[in-house]
Order: sequence, then structure tokens, then C-alpha cells
Amino acid sequence: MRVIILGAGGLGSLFGGRLAQQGADVTLVARQAHVDAINANGLRISGVKGDATITNITAISSADQAEGDFDYLILGVKSKDTAATIASASCLKGRIKTACSFQNNTTKEDDLSDWLGAEHVIGFATIEAAMLAGPGHAEHTFVLPISTYFGELDGTITPRVQAIVDICNAAEIGTKAMTNIKQVMWEKITQIANAAGWSVSALAGNNSLFMGEGMMVKEGAEHYVQYARELISVYKALGYSPQNFFAPVSRLKELDSGEFEEAVDTVIQIGAGMQKSGFKGRTSMHEDIVRGKKTEVEETIGPFVHKARELGIDIPTVDAVYRITKVLDYYLD
Repeated sequence: MRVIILGAGGLGSLFGGRLAQQGADVTLVARQAHVDAINANGLRISGVKGDATITNITAISSADQAEGDFDYLILGVKSKDTAATIASASCLKGRIKTACSFQNNTTKEDDLSDWLGAEHVIGFATIEAAMLAGPGHAEHTFVLPISTYFGELDGTITPRVQAIVDICNAAEIGTKAMTNIKQVMWEKITQIANAAGWSVSALAGNNSLFMGEGMMVKEGAEHYVQYARELISVYKALGYSPQNFFAPVSRLKELDSGEFEEAVDTVIQIGAGMQKSGFKGRTSMHEDIVRGKKTEVEETIGPFVHKARELGIDIPTVDAVYRITKVLDYYLD
């Protein structure tokens, strides 16, 4: 199996390194400093599943340095960089059998289909997390029993889907093939939008605060539940119902059902558990604001705002979170 990861940051390096450990021929397209460090000393992966250095991996700084054909391409750049990245990788057209994307948006499959042809694209969703700790070093920061899903966009499971599922499982990335991959991807974006928008709107005024600290406050938990229920109302209007695909961190079913105060108590308990365990976490959107970087508010929360307007669904809390985040984003680089 030959795999190329276009835009190999922390998550792309984690997946690429783990697949290389299972014998895949992996090429990472990454920034020059990361490439130089990997080529000099191998790719180091540390974190929740131990420490390893992978040397049987190719690292290059531009797609035109890639050689041969590839069974899978995984797109790993930020959504705002998609157009420029695809344009710079035109040399790969005709050399990719199957493509998918790490990105948190609702257009990634369409973007890949427009570039390579719809027959080359499969659905993919993961909540596995990693960050670059430094050039040549990816830190694996989050894992679930089942964190990753693949499936054909027409609702089937084909040999190419099963093959990448099998190698991911061999690499100890809990993975399933799904006939309803479109629902999985929408549930993921619902969960991501929930945590990201709440974190920014509730905590961004104090850079020392983390998720658990805000969720423990009753008003913070109330905001979390109200915002979540409005997002879920859009998700359900698409014909889906919450399934908690990313359990145990996913609590969409619990947030959507029962009395409001019961859901608030659930959020408070989650926050208290984070505090007790010493977990210090923020969403990537919150981290972008802390670091002064442009967010993916349009790609993450925007789909719910626009879909609600299209369907005539009233989501005042989501609208407010979207507007607040857009203001903050306007002044970021």
C-alpha cells in the first residue's frame, strides 16, 4: 500500500508514521523544517501510546517531489489552505487511486471530487488528535477505542475501504467501515462545532481557562447545553439522530434528550471529571484565537448557520456564537 499525506502536520504525521510501522510505503508532504528533521533522524511519535521513531518513511516539502502512483491520498491542511494546496499538487492528478480528508468541514469530499473525480473519493472521519511538538516530532494527544471511520459516499463498503480500515486497526487506531459515513461525518462536525464554539464564546476572554473549568460553572454548562441542542436540531433536520459515534467523549444523545437541567448536570459532571483528572484541554479553534491565528469558524460553525437559514430553523444561540467568533476571527492573522 502506497500512501501520500498532503499537509502532514501533527495528525498527518501520526497516521503516516503508524501506517509506515505496518509496512505501508508512506510519503509525507510537510513544511521544510519538519521534512529536514525526519530525513535526518526519522519521525518521532510520542504521547498516549508510547514513544517510537519511524525511519522507513519518506518526507518531502512539495508534491512535485513525490514519485510514482499512490493507493491513498489523505488531505491534511487547514480548510482555508485547500485551494492553494490542491493547485500546487496538480502533478498528482492521474496518480491517486483513492482520496480522503482529515478536515473538519462539510465540503472536503466535494473539493476532492472536483479535483480528482468523484470515483476517487471516500468518506473519512477521525477524532484522533496529535500536534507537532517540534520538527520531526509528533505528539499523540488523544485516542478513543473507536476514533476513526471510513466508508463509500454511496453507502457501500468496498475493498478499498476495508483495506485502509484493516491497516489502521493493525496500527492500533480503532477504526470501523460504515455504510452511513455521511452521518458519521455530520455527527463529527456537530460535536466539533459544539465544543469549539462553546469554548471560544465562554472562555476566550481569559487565556488561563480550559474546557473543564468553564463546564463546571452552572451558567457555562447551561450555555453548553442550549448551544448543543440548537446544533443538534440542525443535524436532526437532515434526517439523522445522534448516535455517539465517538463515545465516550461524545454525549450528543444525552445532551439532546431528557430535561434541560439533567443535561446541565451531565455537563457539570464532565467538567468536574476533567478537573479531577488534571486534564487541561482546549479546542483547536480556541487555541487558534489564543495564538492569534485565523480560525475555521466558517467551515465549522458556518454550515449550521447557513443550513438553518435554508431550512427555516431558529438557532439564536448558534447565531450569537457564530457572530462572536467571526468578530474575533476578523482581527486574527
